[in-house]
Amino acid sequence: MGTKWNAKGELIGACSCDWGCPCSFDAPPTKGKCEGGYVWHITEGRFGDVPLAGPWMSWLAHSPAALHKGNVTGLTLIDEKANSAQREALAKLSEGRSGGPWTIFSAVTAHPIGPKFMPFEVVVKDLSSRVRIGMLYEVELGPILNPVTGDAEEMYLDKPTGFTSKRLTLGRSTVMRLKTEFALLNYDHSGQYGEFSHFDYSGESAG
Repeated sequence: MGTKWNAKGELIGACSCDWGCPCSFDAPPTKGKCEGGYVWHITEGRFGDVPLAGPWMSWLAHSPAALHKGNVTGLTLIDEKANSAQREALAKLSEGRSGGPWTIFSAVTAHPIGPKFMPFEVVVKDLSSRVRIGMLYEVELGPILNPVTGDAEEMYLDKPTGFTSKRLTLGRSTVMRLKTEFALLNYDHSGQYGEFSHFDYSGESAG
């Protein structure tokens, strides 16, 4: 029998696509390929008897075409502040056999890397959120600005079938850079799509 789990929290995302992200509408990526990923902060949840609240985790990827076509290279990073039980639980979730969005990410990933345990520095403030993961990844969010007035636009996407979250606050990245030892996981897509949302997942591990 598997282990039941649940997790709620905040999600920061950014990618190489234009604002709005075609993937949200089942359309091809803006530039043919898709590069970017997500950073999750679990504020409430448990994996069996293990409390999950506190640590961060991230999945960053390169996809040569639309994500659903596969052949993705994906890097999993987990907050080094997580204790040993939390590290084991988060690593198990990242394998994609326990439910949540990681099941989909695992299904399309041909080249998984990690998990690696890294320091996370994060400020959570909706579209003013920013993240730094060691020397590897940096993202800062901002609103989409009206091209005439320069005012910040307020935009949301409600998608009940969304697998990362059901309601997104749409924005842009003012900074989004990934630099690793892996050739495909080196990119800078600052100024492209960014999002902030809240998530609520649950499931049961495969054993």
